[in-house]
Amino acid sequence: MRVLIVSDAWLPQVNGVVTCLQALVAELQGLGHQVKLLTPQDFRHLPCPSYPEIALAWDLWRVGPAIRAFAPDMVHLATEGPLGWAARCWLDRRGLAFTSAIHTHFPQYVTTRWPWLPLSWGYAWLRAFHRPSQAVLVSTERMAAEFGQWGLSNLQLWRKGVNTRLFQPPLERTESSPPVFLYVGRVAPEKNIGAFLDLDLPGSKRVVGDGPQRAELQARYPHVEFLGYRQGAALAEAYGGASVLVFPSRTDTYGLVMLEALACGTPVAAFPVAGPLDVLTADVSGVMNEDLREACLAAMSLSREACAALAAQQSWRASALEFLAQQVLLDGQPCQLGLAPSA
Repeated sequence: MRVLIVSDAWLPQVNGVVTCLQALVAELQGLGHQVKLLTPQDFRHLPCPSYPEIALAWDLWRVGPAIRAFAPDMVHLATEGPLGWAARCWLDRRGLAFTSAIHTHFPQYVTTRWPWLPLSWGYAWLRAFHRPSQAVLVSTERMAAEFGQWGLSNLQLWRKGVNTRLFQPPLERTESSPPVFLYVGRVAPEKNIGAFLDLDLPGSKRVVGDGPQRAELQARYPHVEFLGYRQGAALAEAYGGASVLVFPSRTDTYGLVMLEALACGTPVAAFPVAGPLDVLTADVSGVMNEDLREACLAAMSLSREACAALAAQQSWRASALEFLAQQVLLDGQPCQLGLAPSA
């Protein structure tokens, strides 16, 4: 079948949405489906104000012809940005079915950057965008319950996975002495990185990632190692060399970096909030505590073998099959799970 995915988030961005979509495309192609992405790279685009890594497409009149030219059997809208809205409106005007996904706590991110905007406005935006969707895919049951309370409907579960071929415990590892505490992700206000960097911890702190807050934080915390982006084997090495992954965000809906760290045998310290509560097994793969310092120190004693074993149970192939199970054809008929295109 011909699967079209529309996403405002794509390379060269480095974030959980892009990681998820890359894995999904690879698995769908492995199952015999023909997949096309519509991303800002296919259009004229401008950098997002205050976050130049994010590209915003602006020649949106080309979205409809691009959909028609590919002639997809099914369409999935991955983000609520300009491309997502253009595709949503084009499909809805023609009565064509599509699915969509909520990957982030968009309303919370908006109010973090612009505190004068009411949280309710962000949820009104989400309700408007996803209202025509045949299935709104979310990563956890907790997300479904939360978004349902804000009036969103047609919520369905699509769990994420981890690349256990890339992310696995190092063959040889000498326990770091002094310990290494690691953050991986966007360096942006909504990630609450200061809650980690302010902690009085033994050993060293490392930050892998980049974003609009990097220069500010690097100047404020000169003793922290800011390593920039790491990908592939270099990222796996960063996880495997850390004593603990610290996940300070209070707004992430999931947190793929936690799964990647666990697959490398590295336990996680986090606040007891959505995301960590859905990914971690308390006191086995991670420690969750409102005192993040206590969580970091306690996580050091967890079994790295147990962390890796838990992560190994969540493959991207299983995630892709769950994604397909929620899709609908443009004529409204359900997708046949995992079938290769007939011709």
